[in-house]
Amino acid sequence: MKILMSAYSCEPGKGSERGVGWNVVREVAKYHEVWVLTRFDESGEAIEAELARNPVPNLHFVYFNLPILGSLWRWGSSGAMQIHYYLWQIQAYFVARRLHREIGFEVAQHVTFVKYSNPSFLSLLPVPFVWGPVGGGESAPKEFWRDFSWRAKTYEIMRDFVRFLGELDPFVHLTAKKSAVVSATTEDTAKRLYKMGVSNVEVLSAIGLTKEEIANLAEYGMPDALPVRFISIGRLLHWKGFHLGLRAFAQANLPNAEYWILGDGSERDRLHTLAQDLGIAQQVKFWGELPREETLAKLGECHVLVHPSLHDSGGLVCMEAMATGRPVICLDLGGPALQVTEETGFKISANHPDQAVDDLSKAMISVAKDPELRLRMGQAGQKLTTEAFSWQVKGERLAEVYEEIVAQKEKITKQPELRLRGTQTPKAYR
Repeated sequence: MKILMSAYSCEPGKGSERGVGWNVVREVAKYHEVWVLTRFDESGEAIEAELARNPVPNLHFVYFNLPILGSLWRWGSSGAMQIHYYLWQIQAYFVARRLHREIGFEVAQHVTFVKYSNPSFLSLLPVPFVWGPVGGGESAPKEFWRDFSWRAKTYEIMRDFVRFLGELDPFVHLTAKKSAVVSATTEDTAKRLYKMGVSNVEVLSAIGLTKEEIANLAEYGMPDALPVRFISIGRLLHWKGFHLGLRAFAQANLPNAEYWILGDGSERDRLHTLAQDLGIAQQVKFWGELPREETLAKLGECHVLVHPSLHDSGGLVCMEAMATGRPVICLDLGGPALQVTEETGFKISANHPDQAVDDLSKAMISVAKDPELRLRMGQAGQKLTTEAFSWQVKGERLAEVYEEIVAQKEKITKQPELRLRGTQTPKAYR
């Protein structure tokens, strides 16, 4: 088939939005001929260099940028980026309409940004439209706001307000109405989409790992020696919930254990102070932000990943930890809740901060005192990652989705003719 994809953010070798964009379009190009709308100013050189090294014959990139305010995204603020993104999506429609006249696409899909509260004007094309992956419908439970600073609470309020405005946008509702299929990254986002009138939602993780990445991560064997090390990796932000992990570690009272925290962010000083106040500063190591290879090496020196995020659409670190054979302890929220199972780790209910800390600490005690449990969960995590979370598996599923919606369109197209034939009076009764 001829597929048109919109990937505002797309770059090989990257994580987050850029990695989602690149990996989705590359995998789909294994099955169909793909044209990708994206920006040259952010990642064009990296894309062209990668294609020169590893050509993908079915993959065609169409670069364009806004003729006015084209550098707005470089201003560094989230607001400027969102305005640029919205205007870029409008221009993408006109570029797509011209391409459709020349090429004749059978399916269009919006890939990045992964945000349900912004429209995709590609949905206006006269072809079946796939919206997603889209996320962003997750919220930190209100009970957990008690631990947030005023700055953090303001962030959460503004985030809710921006989503509220997005849900009022008639073009968002039009995108939802015209979508043949919507791929939501979490159950929370799916619920918001249903309220907007979407009838066909698949809940699938937006992120994945390549076979090469899975194989490389599997090389990190489980450490044998004590101390048992827990590790949390990510930006030190309030909604990452690392303060819950520290409280749980202190409550677990494991003298032969350490807790490593990798990353940097606005909560760094508060987390340092909290570790001191809890009396665990000697067991907690803050490594700061490290390059990816060093981060993975630190993960390889640890036994268990702790990821108590309060609203995470993705959670790539959970997937990477499972690929290394590490059990994962997370909250039963957002993207990590879709990845982690009872066989691969612990999903902790997030009803109240004290309850969550208590249950997190019990999970820490369980894995710290049972080496066989760690190995069993780690092996199950590696198996699950290979079978469900590789980009190859996601590409196969998308290829199936295209075939299903095109077949459905053809069926609907034939129905009027069938109905007309069915209403004709047989000659014998005229």
